[in-house]
Amino acid sequence: MKKVLGLGAALVDMLIQVDDTWIAKTGKPKGGMTMVGFPEMKKYLESVLTPTLVPGGSACNTMVGFARLGGNSSFIAKVGKDSLGEVFEKHLADSHVESKLGHSSLATGCVLAAVTPDAQRTMYTYLGASNDLSSKDIVPEIFKEVGLLYMEGYRAYDAECFKFAVETARAQGVMTALDFGSFGVVHDCRPLFDTLFKEKMIDVVIANEDEARAYTGLEEEAALEQLSKLAKIAVVKIGSRGALIAKDSVVTKVDARLVKAVDTTGAGDLWASGFLFGLLSGWDMKKCGNLASLVASEVVQVLGPRIPEEGWERIKTGMVTL
Repeated sequence: MKKVLGLGAALVDMLIQVDDTWIAKTGKPKGGMTMVGFPEMKKYLESVLTPTLVPGGSACNTMVGFARLGGNSSFIAKVGKDSLGEVFEKHLADSHVESKLGHSSLATGCVLAAVTPDAQRTMYTYLGASNDLSSKDIVPEIFKEVGLLYMEGYRAYDAECFKFAVETARAQGVMTALDFGSFGVVHDCRPLFDTLFKEKMIDVVIANEDEARAYTGLEEEAALEQLSKLAKIAVVKIGSRGALIAKDSVVTKVDARLVKAVDTTGAGDLWASGFLFGLLSGWDMKKCGNLASLVASEVVQVLGPRIPEEGWERIKTGMVTL
């Protein structure tokens, strides 16, 4: 199996549990992702108790999950020369993810993930050092032994770097996969996505139902059909009802594994881990989707994007019967 390279923001997640009133006071849409400056982030943090710190970021979470499943993964981003940056680097090493990290004079980025009683998470993101990653950092050498470049939508705010990474990957014969990441990202970065799809630069596109609706203006099956015209493989995740996957004009329905959800933070990231592992293993879409559902079902049962060891043991056992 070839390696997967993750392109994303190196962020430390700060998890808090709040009620709907707290979300409403921020003036930001519930369930979405909003970019904020450091002063605004500081204000939010001052209004809550000490958050739980978990190194992550969407693409990083996916690469960690991919490695835990037994695949080879690497991750490119930038961190600050600070304690959070050291925590992040250690996290990659401990997770057996190859580091392609650079360093910046800015502070390491962070995400305030506010989880409400319904297990939905609303994110407030300060990119910090991650914003310093540029086209100069995207060199052909980072694609050595890489079979797929996986990109989180959040990095599309730097359109030049994002597009250059896609072009460089394709020039090296590497497949590309895009996870929209948030309906807010779809709205803000629409022109870039339009260009990449028009130029047939994206092989795999992954969206949840809100993101698919935001991009196509359509619902579920109709949205999937539209996305399948833009990429070789299209995925629309439909929450507790599972996911729809389109490849070669064939639509595959995958059921979710019903469990008691505590927190959806990282659910999409770990779903992608399972799906990409299956894809790089040469599995059919049904089996890829079933593994994705299995992995996602474990992460939603805990607070944060880290699956505990007993969860990984259940996943390894469940992989045998997919």
